Amino acid sequence: MRIAVLGAGAWGTALAIAFAARHAVTLWSRDPARVAEMSSRRENSRYLSGCPFPPGLQVTADFRAALTGVDLTILAAPLAGLRSLLEQYKAIAPSVPFLWVCKGLEAGSGLLPHQVVDAVMGDVACGVLTGPSFALEVARGLPAAVTLAATDATFAAKTAQSLHGGKLRIYASEDLVGAEVGGAVKNVLAIATGICDGLGLGNNARAALITRGLVEITRFGEALGAKRETFMGLAGMGDLMLTCTGDLSRNRRVGLLLAEGKALPDIVRELGHVAEGVPAAREVARRAAELGIDMPITGAVTAVLDGRITPVAAVEQLMARDPKHE
Repeated sequence: MRIAVLGAGAWGTALAIAFAARHAVTLWSRDPARVAEMSSRRENSRYLSGCPFPPGLQVTADFRAALTGVDLTILAAPLAGLRSLLEQYKAIAPSVPFLWVCKGLEAGSGLLPHQVVDAVMGDVACGVLTGPSFALEVARGLPAAVTLAATDATFAAKTAQSLHGGKLRIYASEDLVGAEVGGAVKNVLAIATGICDGLGLGNNARAALITRGLVEITRFGEALGAKRETFMGLAGMGDLMLTCTGDLSRNRRVGLLLAEGKALPDIVRELGHVAEGVPAAREVARRAAELGIDMPITGAVTAVLDGRITPVAAVEQLMARDPKHE
């Protein structure tokens, strides 16, 4: 299979490395200088230093050339750049099947990625690749399992079968909404868990936070039409556990730094990577309010990110809530 990966950030590069072991892969970046450096060093030193490119992996800054003759495209832009990338894509390869790997709700519109895809592309063969997977570990060839979800069950199954192999297991799903909701809201909860850990609140608090966070994900997802069982799988519980506890989690890192008292703009600059949970928190909280869904942890995270409450006060607020039935 010939695959184009559009976006040479950490995750796009990791997938290009993983799939190049068995497929002809071209990795595209819009920055010619970065392409020249990656071609020379045979690694992405900015995001995945020490992870060499397989011999067959090609790198280019030519968008049209990257898409020439491909069977599948992976859109690896952050959610903020998805719409503009889709518009470029539609102009050149509107009929080529594709997957996206971004997570969150679009800032301003509150749309999930598949809704952005529908608005730009219409009815096309496409889906999301999501689940518990740190880019660095995938690039190093460590085992991982992810979900490929699409409304077209045949497309999901066939594409998952084609990409499955090596140290990367891929499971097919028809619950596109559930897979996307799991990926979006877990980033918000990872910020909450980072705050919890940064304040030194202990393992009991972390366990309670993750568990109740899964309840919030499920409430939100079901209200949008997702299947409850999706949140017990890789795209739900699996991704939540990894992002909330793993040291490579950018969103957890945001929470840790917030607990230290650092300002959000400084944290974002320090990360040097996109933390999708920051914009997602506000959109999830807004959509939840519109739908009448109780999501107290998400609301607390949003208040902290907006500077309306301190991390310590947010914890006190959550602990002071009236007791509920589980």
